Amino acid sequence: MHYFSYKGDDLHAEDVRFEELGREYGTPLYVYSKRTLLRHMRAYKKAFGGGGGIVSFALKANSNGAILRLLASEGAGADVVSGGELFRALKAGIPAGKTVYAGVGKTADEISYALKKNILMFNVESDEELEKINRVAGLAGRRAPVALRVNPDIDPMTHPYISTGLEKNKFGLPIKDALEFYVRALKMKNIEIIGVHEHIGSQLTELAPFREALEKVLTLIDRLRDSGIKLKYLDLGGGLGIRYDGEKPPGPGTLAKNLLPLLKDRGLTVIVEPGRSIAGNAGVLLTRCLYTKKTARKRFAIVDAGMNDLIRPALYGSYHEIIPVRRNRRARMKMDVVGPICESGDFLAADRFMPGVKAGELLCVLGAGAYGFSMSSNYNSRPHPAEVMVDGGRHWLIRKRGTYRDLIRSELVGSEL
Repeated sequence: MHYFSYKGDDLHAEDVRFEELGREYGTPLYVYSKRTLLRHMRAYKKAFGGGGGIVSFALKANSNGAILRLLASEGAGADVVSGGELFRALKAGIPAGKTVYAGVGKTADEISYALKKNILMFNVESDEELEKINRVAGLAGRRAPVALRVNPDIDPMTHPYISTGLEKNKFGLPIKDALEFYVRALKMKNIEIIGVHEHIGSQLTELAPFREALEKVLTLIDRLRDSGIKLKYLDLGGGLGIRYDGEKPPGPGTLAKNLLPLLKDRGLTVIVEPGRSIAGNAGVLLTRCLYTKKTARKRFAIVDAGMNDLIRPALYGSYHEIIPVRRNRRARMKMDVVGPICESGDFLAADRFMPGVKAGELLCVLGAGAYGFSMSSNYNSRPHPAEVMVDGGRHWLIRKRGTYRDLIRSELVGSEL
C-alpha cells in the first residue's frame, strides 16, 4: 500500500498536491512518501524481527542517503553489493554489524574495506572469491566472517533478467556441491563460517518458490550439521514483489508465516534482504508532457523523463502505471509515452490505453521508488532528476537536480590534447 491518491481531482503525495511539487522542484522529479517507507519497513520488522532477526535493506533498489537514514532509524541493516554501497550504508548510520555483502565481483580493495568496517558477513559467490577473501583477511591479520551463497536451482517465476536462483544464473554456488565448498572453507585459517545465504530472484509474486528454496537449503544445513559444521545465520535473501499491473504478491507477514515455522528450534538468526517491497511503491516519477504527436500508426505523448531516468521499461519491458496528476474525463486512447532520448527503446509505456494527454500536463509514473533513480544515468548528457521526500503536508529536497556542470565535474581535459 502507498499514500499516493486522488483527493477530488488532484493527485496527492500524502497531503501534498503533485501540482505544487512540480511547480516548486521542476520535472523530472522522484517523489517519495515517508509514511509508505515506514509502513513497509515496520511490516518487515513485525514479520521477521523476532528472535533477533535482521531486516537488511537492499541498497541496489534505492541508495538515497535520506531514505537509508530513515530506514536505519527503524533498525534496518543493509544488503550491499559494492564498496560504494557499503560506504553509503555506513554514512547513513546503518550498523556494519547488520550489513551483509553479496555480489559476484568483489575486489580485493572492497574486501579489505569491508573487513576494516567489521561487517556482519560476506555472502560468498564462488570458490575463487572464497580464496581471495581468505588471502585478503590473512594480510589484514583477520578472520573473515562468511556465508556461502548457494544456488538452489529454483525457478522463481519472474523475468529472466532478475532471476538469480537457477543453475544457469551467474549467482552463488551449486547447492549440490555446497557441502564440498563448506568443507574447503573450514580448512582456511582466515575464514570463519557463520552462515548460509540464498536469494532466488526479484519481483516474486508466489510463495511456492520461496518455500521450495528454503526446504532445499534446510536439507543442506542438516548435512552440514552432520558434518560438524554449525551455522549462526540463515540469510533468506529478498525478492518479494510489488503490484505494478494487477499482481497480488504476498506481504511480509504472509511470507514469514509460510517460512518461519520451518526454522523452529534450529537456533538460527534469520536475515532478510527486502528492497523493492520496501521502496518500490513508496516512490513515483513525476514528469511533464512536452509535446503530443500523431502519425499514421501511432499516438505519442513525449515527456521530459526518459530511459536515462527510469530504464526498467526499456530494459525489461516492465509495466509502470501512468496516471494524470489532474484527473480528466477525456476519452481513453492507445498511445506510447516516450522520452527525449535518441533511442527507439526510450519509452515509459507502449501501446497503453489511457486518457488523452495534452502538452504541459503532469503525469505520474507509479511504482518507481525501486530501481528508478538507482539505475539512472546521464545518457545523452542529461542531468539527474531531483528527489523529494513528503511527510504529511511537508516536503523537502533529498537530492538536488543535476546541473550541466555536474556532467563534466570529474573530467580532466589537459593541454596534452
